[in-house]
Amino acid sequence: MRDISQWMPKAEERVLCGVSGGLDSMVLLELLRTWCAAHGGSVAAAHYNHHLRPAAPRDERFVRDWCDRHGISFVSGGADVRGYAVREGLSIEEAARKLRYAFLRREAASRGNVRIYVAHHAGDNAETILWNLIRGTGPRGLSGMSHEQGGIVRPLLDVPRAELEAYARARRIPHVEDETNADPDAASRNFLRLEVMPLLRRLNAKAEEHLCAAGERVTALQAFAEAETRRRTDRAEVRTGYAAIPARTLSDAPPELRPLILLDLLERTGAGRKDVGSVHVRAALDLLDAGNGKRADLPHGVTASVRDGWFLLETRPALEERELFPGVPLRWGPYELTLTDHVAGDGIALRTARAGEPDTVSVRPCPAGARLTLPGSRGSRTVKRLCADRGVSLRDRDALPALYLGGQLAAVWRIGTDAAFVPNGPQCRFVRVREGGISSLWETTENFRKEAYNL
Repeated sequence: MRDISQWMPKAEERVLCGVSGGLDSMVLLELLRTWCAAHGGSVAAAHYNHHLRPAAPRDERFVRDWCDRHGISFVSGGADVRGYAVREGLSIEEAARKLRYAFLRREAASRGNVRIYVAHHAGDNAETILWNLIRGTGPRGLSGMSHEQGGIVRPLLDVPRAELEAYARARRIPHVEDETNADPDAASRNFLRLEVMPLLRRLNAKAEEHLCAAGERVTALQAFAEAETRRRTDRAEVRTGYAAIPARTLSDAPPELRPLILLDLLERTGAGRKDVGSVHVRAALDLLDAGNGKRADLPHGVTASVRDGWFLLETRPALEERELFPGVPLRWGPYELTLTDHVAGDGIALRTARAGEPDTVSVRPCPAGARLTLPGSRGSRTVKRLCADRGVSLRDRDALPALYLGGQLAAVWRIGTDAAFVPNGPQCRFVRVREGGISSLWETTENFRKEAYNL
């Protein structure tokens, strides 16, 4: 196998290895075990049980037993990935990845912030680049994975899967197979690996290698562009939830750099660039020609605007989950909500609690991917789709109060009540909703910030 020594642990370094039990991670664990033994370091193994497959307990036992036989410290974790995906409006793949990496980071922190090693290889990197290209991405997405970033190390990133298989055979390294890996419909990555990549290799046997090489070239160009971007944003006024930069700094920058400047500002405000698509970037940058008073709504409650020669990014204060108590008005964002036992003005009617069912009514922001089955519909639809059908803007959608009964999504204001929670008689629970006006709330916050920053 090719030389990966530059990415391996330093002398006497302690590291943590993420181990699923599959061939790639078992090869990495064995490489780290022998390397650390020769260089005075140590490796611990961390296994995350996603509880998604019947064979998941077998995989955990396999890794635990192998570590016991070889004197490797072992730790495991797990969670209800499906439940988390539903609550957060995520795909199963994304939910599993978030929970897995959160677990690895917690374990690394408990060991003194040691570095985390994972077994992504060249095939994984090529699939990542291709997947990002298909979904629509900028240079960062086309760069693929990094050998080391944010405490995560990928020493096998240049190694093809075939070399790992040969290494495992030669050294009789055992592994377990995830039965879903052979199913192209089990996950989008499976489809790319099993259906798309073989076709690309028929066109060019080195398709995987060329994709990875292109990623490296884009990475170099991206590094230069990001340095130029940071040079322009270093003098921006940035606080959590707020950024101000002279509009001329954006308009005078090369057109290719303007989206990068915007994304850099979003990251530095804490909003991040997740879910920010090209349509959002265009809408924000078009403000440079629109003049004062125009706004563009971006994900995560961020509004872009131009005022008095400044380009501004401002984030609405976060809305938290709150419980509603009968007869007690609750101010929640731009709304006042009051729980009653009878219809009283505009609001949302909900059925009464059934025997043995939790009686709590709470309000919290609703993930765009959460689903409602409205009465008379043929099935459930995402809140994102329902809002789009009703012309609810992105900014307004993020502030809509969603009502939960016993932790289950029951209704979303301006969208409707789930069929399972519609009253079936005159008795009901009613949440009266009074709108203070999103725009008036926004203006109040904006005026405060204008005074605070003297803009």
